Amino acid sequence: MKKLAFVLLAGVVSGPVLAGKTYQVTGPVLDVSDSVIVVQKGKEKWEIARDASTKVTGDLQKGAKVTVEYTMSATAVEVKAGKK
Repeated sequence: MKKLAFVLLAGVVSGPVLAGKTYQVTGPVLDVSDSVIVVQKGKEKWEIARDASTKVTGDLQKGAKVTVEYTMSATAVEVKAGKK
């Protein structure tokens, strides 16, 4: 039973990533480099990583209004001991 629960949980957790769930943020570019795009959304600054495979359409530069599509994926998980 524990194995079945783990397999079902793993499917639920990995499902959105495997399905390619994307999100987006729109706003002016505050900073741009080969590895990051910083976008202003309201009062918040969103730093989004990028690499050579990131598709860019148009002239990406500071001040340009952009819509960035991105995905979220965990790179590490640390489980903390609970209070007893």
